[in-house]
Amino acid sequence: VQLQASGGGLVQAGGSLRLSCAVSGRTFSRYSVAWFRQIPGQERKFVAVTSWRTSSPSYADSVKGRFTISKDNAKNTVDLQMNSLKPEDTAVYYCAGSPSTGTTLYYGRSYSDWGQGTLVTVSS
Repeated sequence: VQLQASGGGLVQAGGSLRLSCAVSGRTFSRYSVAWFRQIPGQERKFVAVTSWRTSSPSYADSVKGRFTISKDNAKNTVDLQMNSLKPEDTAVYYCAGSPSTGTTLYYGRSYSDWGQGTLVTVSS
């Protein structure tokens, strides 16, 4: 299984970016995909997840109402639409995949497959 994240870049505060995670080697059947982000020197933090078991995605409180995660079964991609971006959203964003479900998906240790990361920089 391989995951490839793309779409990062430089944007001004209040702007938007759309990240994409291309999944190869398997389908989304019994496979959850999440986005995490990491600031240098800090631990990787959960952003959003689309679980194979439920129809409702989950979000970190810090991005709720601004970010939307979506899955395209035909393209085998999971996108993260980020609106109203803030300087504190600046980080390297990673997509990750796991056969797990439930609240374990909020933790990086539950994921066996990771993309390479894409840098998002939000200027003030």
